[in-house]
Amino acid sequence: MSKKSSGVNAARKLEKRRSTSRRMYKWYAKKVLGLKAKSDPLGGTSQAKGIVLEKVQLEAKQPNSAMRKCVRVQLVKNGKQVTAFLPGDGATKLVDEHDEVMIECIGGCMGRSKGDIPGVRWQVIKVNDQSLQALRGGKLEKARK
Repeated sequence: MSKKSSGVNAARKLEKRRSTSRRMYKWYAKKVLGLKAKSDPLGGTSQAKGIVLEKVQLEAKQPNSAMRKCVRVQLVKNGKQVTAFLPGDGATKLVDEHDEVMIECIGGCMGRSKGDIPGVRWQVIKVNDQSLQALRGGKLEKARK
């Protein structure tokens, strides 16, 4: 095991050692190199608008056997396609193809998919500029675009 440099002119060597050690740390390297923004379809933003391409049902991971309701969304800002989860009971009836939706990150452990839905990192929060939660609760009627 190497010992840290010590002495009158050791500062440069200590700085270099500190720099290389920090870059080996995964989270620091991700932050400094901007890898999250590069790989993230939303481009580092918390929310983004998109157009619904199709409704899909994904099978939940073991031991659950449910069919989770999701939509394929094409983002307006860069044209990338993502799968977004439709939260709540009956939300799938309120979203049609070619609707404009707002999606946000679900969260989950380390920004990955949450719960038993494999590969789905986003959820729908608005449909045609109206809150999905309000539409589900019956507080709003769905607007036609």
